Amino acid sequence: MRLTTQHLHLAGADLELHPYRAIYWQQEEALLLADLHLGKVQHFRREGFPLPQDVTNTNWDKLIALLLDYRPERVYFLGDLFHSDWNAEWEEFCDLMDRFPRVTFSLVLGNHDRLSDKAYSRSRMDILEEPHRVGDFLLSHHPQEEHDAAYNLAGHIHPAVRLSGGGRQRLKLPCFYFGGKTGILPAFGVFTGSKVLTPTADDQIFVITDSSVIRAT
Repeated sequence: MRLTTQHLHLAGADLELHPYRAIYWQQEEALLLADLHLGKVQHFRREGFPLPQDVTNTNWDKLIALLLDYRPERVYFLGDLFHSDWNAEWEEFCDLMDRFPRVTFSLVLGNHDRLSDKAYSRSRMDILEEPHRVGDFLLSHHPQEEHDAAYNLAGHIHPAVRLSGGGRQRLKLPCFYFGGKTGILPAFGVFTGSKVLTPTADDQIFVITDSSVIRAT
């Protein structure tokens, strides 16, 4: 399946928006992702919900594909990397990081990142408090209501838009949202909900399908 990305020049940076719901920052050779919620499937299975393993496999496959295709120097996870308590998927993630020893992995802590300090210390990952500034971007999990001149890139919201077609057809799709001072990344994890946003005339919206990123406004 051929994948179609979109280029966005923002705050002096060249960003490539990928249909796997990630951003590649060309100047920094950095990959940005938000809301992976690794371990969420296992968490709900433990509570008695019969969820398919394919959901977890899809998350892993897409993450590995991005690492192989872009070969980034650094990966920034904008919060909610792991969902709730420790389970075996955390060990799988640590093994994955070890497979890419030349990549620096950094986590901007989100509200679901509740693992123990010991678990984090055993990994190769840098732990960052929000907001964390890199160049002209302010990286955070929660969108920052008040911040300085740096442009804020965040997650947490799981943004989506609702599209209407003929015959009363309505479709909800995830999106990249870029407002005047804040951009919100879509949730990377497959097993996540979404919040429909109502963009203003000045916002830039990029809708995500299975294989393409499409500029909507």
